[in-house]
Amino acid sequence: MAKIKIIQTRSKIGSSKRQKDTLTALGLRKIGATVEHDASPQIMGMVKKVNHLVKVEEVK
Repeated sequence: MAKIKIIQTRSKIGSSKRQKDTLTALGLRKIGATVEHDASPQIMGMVKKVNHLVKVEEVK
């Protein structure tokens, strides 16, 4: 399964509670934080919900 790197680029201040919880579930806590996950449908759905707050890169 492909791996992706998720980088938080914007603050979660002003976001809905659901979006804040999604960032926390992904393992992101502050701007500049980086995590790696498998590109499963569940993770991709979470990323889609907060795509305006994060940047996604494919890891080779």
